[in-house]
Amino acid sequence: LQAADKSESGTLEGEEFVLFYKALTQREEVLSLFQEFSEDGKKLTLLELVDFLQQEQLEGEGMEELAMELIDKYEPSETAKARHVLSADGFLMYLCSPEGSIFNPQHRALWQDMTQPLCHYFISSSHNTYLIEDQIRGQSSIEGYIRALKRGCRCLEVDCWDGPNGEPLVYHGHTFTSKIPFREVVSTLGKYAFQQGSFTRDPRVLGASTHRKGCLCPSRILLGPGGRGTRGSWDRAWHTEVPEQGHPPPPTPQELKHKILLKGKKIGRLEDTLDGPGDDAPELSDEDNGAEAEEEKRRAKVGEAARVSALQKDRESLAQALSDCVIYCKSVSFQGFQEARAHSRPSEISSFSEAKARKLIRESGNEFVRHNAWQLARIYPSGMRTDSSNYDPQEMWNAGCQIVALNFQTAGAEMDLNDGLFSQNGRCGYVLKPPFMRHEGTLFNPSDPSTWEGSGPTTLTIQVISGQQLPKVANSKNEAVIDPLVRVEIHGVPADQAHQETKYIENNGFNPHWDETLQFQLRVPELALVRFVVEDYDKTSRNDFVGQFTLPFANIKPGYRHIHLLSKDGTNIPPSSLFVHIRITE
Repeated sequence: LQAADKSESGTLEGEEFVLFYKALTQREEVLSLFQEFSEDGKKLTLLELVDFLQQEQLEGEGMEELAMELIDKYEPSETAKARHVLSADGFLMYLCSPEGSIFNPQHRALWQDMTQPLCHYFISSSHNTYLIEDQIRGQSSIEGYIRALKRGCRCLEVDCWDGPNGEPLVYHGHTFTSKIPFREVVSTLGKYAFQQGSFTRDPRVLGASTHRKGCLCPSRILLGPGGRGTRGSWDRAWHTEVPEQGHPPPPTPQELKHKILLKGKKIGRLEDTLDGPGDDAPELSDEDNGAEAEEEKRRAKVGEAARVSALQKDRESLAQALSDCVIYCKSVSFQGFQEARAHSRPSEISSFSEAKARKLIRESGNEFVRHNAWQLARIYPSGMRTDSSNYDPQEMWNAGCQIVALNFQTAGAEMDLNDGLFSQNGRCGYVLKPPFMRHEGTLFNPSDPSTWEGSGPTTLTIQVISGQQLPKVANSKNEAVIDPLVRVEIHGVPADQAHQETKYIENNGFNPHWDETLQFQLRVPELALVRFVVEDYDKTSRNDFVGQFTLPFANIKPGYRHIHLLSKDGTNIPPSSLFVHIRITE
């Protein structure tokens, strides 16, 4: 400020402000790169820009057209535009733009095939969506549903319990969490489920766990008297069409656009009940355990005879109407891979605790991958995570599990991975699994390198060059200045898991320069996520989080790229960024 204030008036006027602005935005490393390709050091001609795009950015065909587009879009000087040249200012603007981002802009749009069965996609999913705090005393709120939907979540959960005057309530049973009316949840879903643009109209899955008599009440609100008529503006969105064939394969996201699928248990047939307790047994959540489960089992034994005699009435009840809404996501208990193959159907879904899923991955990794090639699997957090912490979703995606439910209210690396995976494909909440995870005869096992396809590892080389305007650590003192370092993490199959970091730069969050090269070997790049983390180094305690950005390896653009950092809760923190050079060698 003092250097730009030539008049020593204490204020900046006219050219003084221009000088001040240029001093703030001067990027020596970018200018040096610009001059490497500029013959006169003042401009890039069209052919010089084409050379840069081909040699460094590794852009595909149509380089001259792309160069013309970039000049037209980012060159601030009309004179330079007319001459088809790019100034140093225009070059910097290009590198800081979406076209200069590490994230392939073509993959921001809907770019994947959406005509595969549902089980061929990873689906963004939340756990106990109504909670916005912990699992014991936390607040239940419709805000949980709004936040999750706006964040791209496509599978939401509702726990219904009896309330006063027959009105069901939503809350975490047998805890001290607050309660919200089920009617408000339905109203919120009707308002926000498909609110965002055309790329977010893919199907939503609503997981409904009904407890005690609560299974009757939601059907009244959803379906109205006699099972029809009061679903309001989203009446057409509720998917209740029964397929004409016997047991067809699950539909595709394309076929179910703008539809809501109900995930839950179905009331069985009378003959099923006579043979023994069936799916029409008292409704239990997939996560019920302990005292609640024992109580429900006792009720089941006492009421068995009454249930059989009353089944015909049940078939005409509102509970039956709710059951009839469950078409493609019927919840069934998992009894083993052979049992599932012999008796289950593609339209059914099983839920697994994180511990059970880990055990299956460890002991039967290939069988689990094969199972997930034809049927949906939902993973949910351990009941011990009362603080709403999250497990690592990557190990579940490695096995092809589609519905990996996380506590969206809890920030951290786990939600960074989730946001990173689903930041692609138009943020529609559906990401197509790699081809080797989509056929039922696959040999792939995430823990066994001998089952992996491919000729050899892919090498990812990252030169971490510099940082720009990194934020201060939250709640730090006004005079505090960060000592930033960059850590790059690879999340994927166990053999690919790795991390490396740069040295820290003392007292410089404004324009730190590292110029360090990190290198990684990837055996299964199709499943890899790359997470860039900036931390404030502290030699006496744990480093403080500054910012991060996570993306799938498949979406990385090579060359000189900017990484636009996100905060702990996944929101943008402009203009904070990292400047890197990426090289990928197969």
